[in-house]
Amino acid sequence: MLGAGGMNPKQMAQAMKAMGIKQREISAKEVVIRRGDGDIVISNPQVIEVDMKGVKTYQIMGEISERTGISDDDIRMVAEQAGVDEAAAKTALENASGDIAEAIMGLK
Repeated sequence: MLGAGGMNPKQMAQAMKAMGIKQREISAKEVVIRRGDGDIVISNPQVIEVDMKGVKTYQIMGEISERTGISDDDIRMVAEQAGVDEAAAKTALENASGDIAEAIMGLK
C-alpha cells in the first residue's frame, strides 16, 4: 500500500524519524477552542501530536459545533424586554444562537 508521494507506510515512518519528526495519538473526549465571541467545540476528537525537533503541533479531527458566548448583559436585556426571569432568558438566547431579537420574539 502506498502513502503520500508513493512511499509505503514503513518508508514514510523511517523518513519522518530521519527528519526528527515524531507523532503520537492523544486520548481526548472533547477539544474546546475559546474565543471572545463563543467557543468551537470538537466532540469525539482524534488528536495527533506532531513533534518536529521540539516544536509541537496538534492535528484535530472530529465533530465540530459552536457555542455562542452569551453575556450577562444580553441575558438581563432579554429578561427585561420579554418580562421573564434570567433563566428563561438565557435558555431563549441559547436556542436563538445568541440572537437577542429572536430570543425576545420567541418569548413573547
